Amino acid sequence: MKPSAWYTGILIRLLVIAAIPVLASAQKTSGNPVFPGWYADPEAVVFDMQYWVYPTFSDVYEKQVFLDAFSSPDLVHWEKHAHILDTGAVKWAHKAMWAPAIVQNGGRYFLFFAANDIQSDEEQGGIGVAVSDKPEGPFADYLGKPLIGTFHNGAQPIDQFVFRDSDGQFYMIYGGWGHCNIVKLKDDFTGLEPYADGTIFREITPERYVEGPFMFIRNGKYYFMWSEGGWGGPDYSVAYAMADTPFGPFERIGVVLQQDTAVATGAGHHSLIRAPQTDDWYIVYHRRPLTETHPNHRVTCIDKLEFDDRGYIRPVTITFEGVAENRLKK
Repeated sequence: MKPSAWYTGILIRLLVIAAIPVLASAQKTSGNPVFPGWYADPEAVVFDMQYWVYPTFSDVYEKQVFLDAFSSPDLVHWEKHAHILDTGAVKWAHKAMWAPAIVQNGGRYFLFFAANDIQSDEEQGGIGVAVSDKPEGPFADYLGKPLIGTFHNGAQPIDQFVFRDSDGQFYMIYGGWGHCNIVKLKDDFTGLEPYADGTIFREITPERYVEGPFMFIRNGKYYFMWSEGGWGGPDYSVAYAMADTPFGPFERIGVVLQQDTAVATGAGHHSLIRAPQTDDWYIVYHRRPLTETHPNHRVTCIDKLEFDDRGYIRPVTITFEGVAENRLKK
């Protein structure tokens, strides 16, 4: 009996050792949330062979006085870059720093953000711009004042997304309170350029739009995405439309991201990553864990985004596992 037990013990050890690589391989997923902490409104981009996420710090407005960033070589292992921008560097901002959007231009990194949650043109705040020589900052206020500090076409100046068209022109798409504008940015981001007809603020609001706009091009089509429902409730979701120009018209196609009562609620305010030189797409978004009821208890997650043969976006399955490791290649 003793030799049998001894051999059995050895066999079990060998099986465990043999299983370690398999287990390690199975665990090479991002998990959701992808990093700890209350974070919302994530902007996801690729810079210098690294994935980056720039989220809102999700807390009461008076505590939203800084922005953090996170970087990863593979979507699985994330490094935190704390306080890349705060109200100490932006003298006109004092709360509610929201929804960062970032682009590289002329060798520098420009971080667009909203601040102060203004409710009228009489209040100071709106959409600002910060700049740094590195994606991890620190960032400094670029203009010393908001780029957009008043309401136009009913759009609250929040939730900005900066979109570079195929001809190199930068546009900013923004707006809360159920209205969305698209404006043309000057080449150096110091202001706005008028359109050919002399107007500056062009409204492109689709049906059921609330906030959180996002735009991208795939196979010659412009995809416009936005958040619907209430940000503090379970019905928050993402819908989309397609058009032949960045100005639409955008006819709502349907919802592609929403809650799953077995996983999480309030899934919305997203961005997308496309792994360079591939057609692999990922949706980065926030959601509320099932154990949480506080509106600001939101976490940043990532799942696969896929298209059908006609180019329509398939409904996203939100998961606890997240996505598989995807290391960027030169």
